[in-house]
Formats: sequence, C-alpha cells, structure tokens
Amino acid sequence: MAFGFFGSLLILSLLFKHFTCQLPNTDEFYVSNFLKKMGLNSSISYNFSGSVCSWKGMHCDTKKENLIGLKASSLGLSGIIPDTTIGKLAKLQSLDLSNNKITALPSDIWSLGSLKCLNLSSNQISGSLPNNVGNFGLLEVIDLSGNNFSGEIPATITSLLSLQVLNLAGNGFEWSIPRGILKCKALVSVDLSSNRLNGSLPDGFGAAFPKLKTLNLARNEIHGLDTDFAELMSLTSLNISRNLFKGSVMGVFQGQLKVIDLSMNQFQGHISKVQFNSTYKWSHLVYLDLSENQLSGEISLNLIQAQNLRHLNLAYNRFAIQKFPGIEILLGLEYLNLSKTNLIGHIPSLANKSLKVLDVSHNNLSGEIPVSLLEKLPLMERYNFSYNNLTLCALGFSPETFKTAFYGSSNSCPIAANPVLIERRGNGHKGLKLALALTLSTVCLLAGLLILAFGCRRKSRKWVVKQPSYKEEQHISGPFSFQTDSTTWVADVKQATSVPVVIFEKPLLNITFADLLSATSNFDRGTLLAEGKFGPVYRGFLPGGIHVAVKVLVHGSTLTDQEAARELEYLGRIKHPNLVPLTGYCLAGDQRIAIYDYMENGNFQNLLHDLPLGVQATEDWSNDTWVEDNNGIQNVGSEGLLTTWAFRHKIALGTARALAFLHHGCSPPIIHRDVKASSVYLDLNLEPRLSDFGLAKIFGTDLEDEIARSSPKSDIYCFGVVLFELITGRKPIGDDYPEEQETNLVSWVRGLVRKNQGSKAIDPKIRDTGPNYQMEEALKIGYLCTADIPSKRPSMQQIVGLLKDIEPRT
Repeated sequence: MAFGFFGSLLILSLLFKHFTCQLPNTDEFYVSNFLKKMGLNSSISYNFSGSVCSWKGMHCDTKKENLIGLKASSLGLSGIIPDTTIGKLAKLQSLDLSNNKITALPSDIWSLGSLKCLNLSSNQISGSLPNNVGNFGLLEVIDLSGNNFSGEIPATITSLLSLQVLNLAGNGFEWSIPRGILKCKALVSVDLSSNRLNGSLPDGFGAAFPKLKTLNLARNEIHGLDTDFAELMSLTSLNISRNLFKGSVMGVFQGQLKVIDLSMNQFQGHISKVQFNSTYKWSHLVYLDLSENQLSGEISLNLIQAQNLRHLNLAYNRFAIQKFPGIEILLGLEYLNLSKTNLIGHIPSLANKSLKVLDVSHNNLSGEIPVSLLEKLPLMERYNFSYNNLTLCALGFSPETFKTAFYGSSNSCPIAANPVLIERRGNGHKGLKLALALTLSTVCLLAGLLILAFGCRRKSRKWVVKQPSYKEEQHISGPFSFQTDSTTWVADVKQATSVPVVIFEKPLLNITFADLLSATSNFDRGTLLAEGKFGPVYRGFLPGGIHVAVKVLVHGSTLTDQEAARELEYLGRIKHPNLVPLTGYCLAGDQRIAIYDYMENGNFQNLLHDLPLGVQATEDWSNDTWVEDNNGIQNVGSEGLLTTWAFRHKIALGTARALAFLHHGCSPPIIHRDVKASSVYLDLNLEPRLSDFGLAKIFGTDLEDEIARSSPKSDIYCFGVVLFELITGRKPIGDDYPEEQETNLVSWVRGLVRKNQGSKAIDPKIRDTGPNYQMEEALKIGYLCTADIPSKRPSMQQIVGLLKDIEPRT
C-alpha cells in the first residue's frame, strides 16, 4: 500500500511538472502561442515537444531557464504580431523575424530592454517607427530594411549609444536624417538607401563616427558637399549615388575606401587632380562609379597603383576630347563603362581576361575593333559599341546583335569570308528566270494601280490635299512660316537639313530641322497638341521611333544661341520621377524649340475640364490602362479616371514633389513661373509629371519683369490653385460659383474654408471615394498656399510633408 501511495505521488508530480510548463507565464507558452497565431507555414515541420530550448531557432541561457535568442526567419509568418507573445520574453537578446509577411508589431515589443539584435527585414510592416525604439538602450544591430515604414526617422535614435549596425534601406522614411544620430558613435555600418530622405547631413557628420566602415545613402534626395565625408577615415565603402551632392570630386578620395559610388550627383572637377592632390592609396580601390556627374578634364587615373580595381564607370560626364585611356593595364577589371566620355581614336586590344561588361557607346571612336577583343565578346555578359564610327568583321554576330551592340558601325568582312554572299552569287543564274517573271508581273500590277489611282484622283481632286513630307522637298529653301489658331511663327532657316537637332541620349543620330518638319507634318495643325504661354506644342515621331512633344518658344529670346544651348543642356540634365524629361532641343533661327518625352495620358486640364470623365481622346492618351496599386486605382483611362480621391491625391503629391525638387534640389533653385493644370501631365504609368520648368529664362524679353518679381512663393500660390482644382473639379475662373461676390475659384474656396465649410467644395465625383476629412485637410493646405502675404505660404518641402500626412491608405 505504501508503494502504491508513493507511486501515485510520483506520477502526479510528473503530470504537474508538464502542466506547469504550459502555464501562460513561461517562455515556451509565449513562443508557441506566437508561432501558432502567426500562421506557421504548415509545410515546415516544427517540433513543439520537449523544452523550448530544444526547438529549432531557439537559444536559452546557460541555466536553460530563459530564452535569449529567437530566430523565426522565412517561416511564412503573416499578419499583426499579437500582444502577450514575443513581447513577454523578458530576457530576449536577439530577435530575427526576417523574410516573413508581418504587417505590424505588438505594443509590448518595446519593453524588451535586453535586446541587442533586432532583425525585421523583408516584411510588410507599414506606418511610422515609434519613438519607443529608444527603449532599446543595449541595441547593437537593427535591421528594418525592405518594409513599408514611413514618416521621420525617430529622434530617439540618440538613445542607442551601443548601436553598431543601422539598416533602414528600402522603406519610405522622409525628411532629414535626425541630428541625434551623431551620438551613436559606435556605428560601424549605416544603410539608409532607397528612402525619401532629403535635406542635408547633420553638421559634424564625418567627425561623429570614428569607427564607421560602410555608409550607403543611395537613392534619396539628400544634398551636401564632398566635405561632409572629410573625417570618415575608417570608411571602406561609400555609396551616395542618386542624390544631390556636389563639390569637388577630389574631396571624396581619402582614407581606406575600397568602394566609391558617387554616380548621378552633381560633382565637378578633374579626376586627374586626385592623384596629385591627395594621399589616397589607389591600391585599396576595388569599385569606382563616377557616372552621370559634371566631371571635366582628362580621364587620368592612377591606374598603375589601382591593380585591384574590378569595376569602373565614368559614363555621361563632361570630359575633354581625348584618346582611349590606358585601361589595358588593369588586368583584373571586370566592368568598364566609358559611354559618352568624348573618346576619339582607336580602341586598344584590351588584354583584360576578366572583363565581363564593356560599354564604349556614344563616343567618336573610329577604326577597326581589334580582332583580339572581338574574339572575347562571346564570353562576356554584355557589351556595347554603338554610336561610334567603328568598323568590324561581324561574321560571328547575329543581325540582331549587330543592330543593338554595334549600331552605326560598318561591317568590313570581305566577300570571300562571307559564305552567304558566295552562295547568293552561285545561285544567281538559277533564279534569273524567276526574277524576270516576278519583275514583269510587278510592272503590270503597278501599271494597273497607277491607272486606277489616276482615275480616283480626277474624281476627288477638289478635296484631297497631299501632305508631302519634307524629305520629298529638300530643294525648297526657307524661311518657313507656320500658323496655329492664335499665332504665327517663323523659323528663319534657309536650308532645313543644315540646322541640327540635339538629342541628349543619342548624340550621334544626326537629326536635323528637316526631320522635325517631317515628324510633325510640317508643323501641321493636325499634329498640334496644345497652345500654351510659351508657344505651341506638336506631336511627332523622330527617326529611331522616338515619340516626342515638340514645344516652340515662339517669342524668341535675348539669349545668344550659345547661351540658349547652354541653358537647354542644363535643363536636360535635370531628372526627377515627377518631371517631364527634356529630350533635346533645336535652335531654328530666332526660335528655340524644346523637345520632350511624349506623355501618353495627356494633361490634367484635358482630363478634368476639357473632356467629360470617361471619354477618351486618342490624340491625348492611349487605350484603357488597367492598374491596381496600393492606392486602389483601377481601370484608369475609362470611367475610373480621376473619379477617386486616391488618384487625385496622387497627382497633387507628385506635382508637389516635382516643385519641391526644383525649389530645394536644384542649385540655383528653379522657379517654374507657370504652374497650372495644363502643365501637369500623366505618363504611360499614370505618374504625374510637371512640364515647362526653366523655360521662362529662355522664352523672351516680355517676361523679364515677371522673372525679376518671381519667387518660389509665386509657384506655391499657383500650386494651391491646382490643388483647389483637383479637389473641387472646378476651373480657376469662368465657372459659376454659389455666391455672386465670389468671382473665382480661390476666393470661393478660401471663403468656405474660413467658415469651416470646406466639405461643400468637394467635387461630387470623388465624394465618398475616400475619407472626406482628408479632402478637407487638402483644401486647408491649398488655403495656406494661396495666402495673400507670400511670407505666410509654406515651402514646397513642407507641403509635401502635409500631403503625405493625409495620404489615402487601403
């Protein structure tokens, strides 16, 4: 009996021990609850038996009492992390939930005061990053890359004194980098790339991080100088591509840098001076990208010492005309891009056995491509010799390759080396009879067609007018006169083929004013798209299938041809996702002709005012476009066009970003001076793009007084008018307004906003397609923009922020 009693106690104690393991105050309970509620992927076998310390991805302290490490990467977890799960793991030091589909964090996660490593990368977490992140005082690594975070980087980052790795890449963080980051002196790696950051780096940025080795700020809108990086002496990798940095390129070459990417900025100076004016050790360099800047002088690098260089990109700069640099001594080079670097002369043999990518397009190279180089090309990943004056034997290349990689080159293969030509000669006699028969048949057919055409022409000649292309009438001399409904303009050009057209991206196409005449049917009214403040705009296709909008600045200019060309070249370098790209230009007598990318979906004024919603005009935009994005826009181009608040907000925000870039991202700032609904276009992907920027200076003498009086605040007022149009659906003037004393849109809307009755102004077509309070807030932003006193109007940067705060979410 005694044995039975004690045996029962033993069994009960074991059962009780197992039961206590499942109590909701243990790490085992919190983790299992977390994994199950987050929909652990059923295809992944996960063993929940035994102690939590034995589970996959779990690490406990030495006493096996508390969980200190949790790795649940790539398990298919999805949704919002619930409270009272991982937020209760009080001793947790490392948390890795990367590569899942998590959308939001629990409120109690910020209580994990022992956390040293947090990896939430590659999820779907949205919204702002709370200031509570400052609670992680022991944090050494934080990786939030590849999510949808937005808003500012929290100022409380200043509390993370132990932070070594900061990775916020691939999100939507905005505004400037907070000054508090300067206190994180232990940082070794910082990656803030692919966000929407702007402003400048905090003062003292370089001196604040004595241990920093990797810095990546690529694909933002940050501006600054080369001196911002002067004291980062431990840095080995620097990537600031696609920003607005400027200054001398010499100032960046310093310390122990192995990777330097300064592409798509505004750096100036001569590379040749770097090797003479700095102590930089070229033997460190592995990766160098200086493309799409404003570098000049000769391409003179310290190549003898740069034997470790693997990647070199100097494309699209302003280098002096020069011969091919001595790249052949870099035997380990794998990537070389010297496109549009003003190279002349012959291409050397290039003995680099490691070369995988080679681009020397858009230069003025001549002579034969070395046979030794041609033999290596099939082993390369990519190559391009187009737009030069080269010759080669293209026997080993397909016709498609010859057209794409050697465009503009001559095929120098002898007939004896081309068996296709020999075969054609050998078979010539056999096909002679067939050729004669086909010729006779063709002649008879053409004769019949001519007789038929002549008869038809006699019957209809009273109303048929032939529109010959200019190519048919090159013997006709100018000047050339053209008319629109409201103006007449004259191109004082004697011979159209003698006036060049500059296309920035394709400088060797050899396009002339004659091609513009042909592309626009002699600037016929049938190709006229619009008549604006600066002149008429025509639609056309240039040689090579380039679809363009051709704007004629009809009033001429006080600028000389050289000054006008320089100004247009400058405008052509200004790129932004919300600006219509300037493709090229032509100086035809006194007329300055600007050539833009064609915008397939027309302009905002056409879509909102000139045509009923849901009716297409094929001259202005393409067929129905079906889109489904995070703004919930669908079937754009038919009845859904402009009938949702989300889409109109998208237009407002894109236009605001374009103006903010012109005002704050260009040096000197560019004042648009003609912001209105007809200058806001929609491209093929229905992204808003602002046109006509920078034209006022080129336009003519009658604008000089206006230019002198203009300021960014005048653009902001005009943007406020456009914003009112977007929300109300009404024209600035001419529409009937409810109260007789209100004669225009601005005074009507401002009166309603003052009375807190803004909802009455909302366009019925978009009412209830989103939160009405958001539309009312947008009207208030327009109210601020149209303040009578210019100093009371916000800046465009502030307007972008205000619009982002009310961005519609689905």
